[in-house]
Amino acid sequence: MKLFYSPGACSLAPHILLEEIGTTYEPVLVSTAKGQQLTPEYLAINPKGRVPALAMDDRILTEVTAILYYLAATNPGAGLLPDAGEPLARYLEWASWLTSEVHASNFAAHWRPGRFAADESVHPVIQEHGLQNILKSLTAIEARMQNQNYALGDRYTLLDPYLLVFYRWGNRVGVNMAEKFPHWTKIAMRVFERPAVQRTFELEGVKLSG
Repeated sequence: MKLFYSPGACSLAPHILLEEIGTTYEPVLVSTAKGQQLTPEYLAINPKGRVPALAMDDRILTEVTAILYYLAATNPGAGLLPDAGEPLARYLEWASWLTSEVHASNFAAHWRPGRFAADESVHPVIQEHGLQNILKSLTAIEARMQNQNYALGDRYTLLDPYLLVFYRWGNRVGVNMAEKFPHWTKIAMRVFERPAVQRTFELEGVKLSG
């Protein structure tokens, strides 16, 4: 397998899962900061021009939530997939919201206002509105982290590294996550201390602080 990733992007989550599972894979750097996701070479792999992409022989799987599910479901011994029924539905509930609203709407508006309007004169307004929505989303996550050991209860699952991405992004946009969101911080630090997470952060050359 090959994982096409960009340091600190949402691809960080499946990268952590690959390290957690311990399967053989090849990490392939596609720097979004340098626009490498839009090169003809990468667009031939993923025409969406996004990371992550997971290459499985001659098959390509895209979208972070699908890749997380595939890795967890095909490696049951790692115990990363919630049980069928409501536990799995709760993961899907979380993942749908994180992907469609928190990432694609809120953070994208703050970091990439050009996706929402071609007129550069309105970009500052879009960015500020995106930041306000980011804060609302992070606050909503904090509310759900109370009295939890991990995001879905007492067991570490595929959702935890995905939420760690957003915790890191909160630091990146200037939020003091440890001070503002203490319940989530306890869980985030518990996840961050896992050896697989430490290895992945080192491999990507990123820090939890942003």
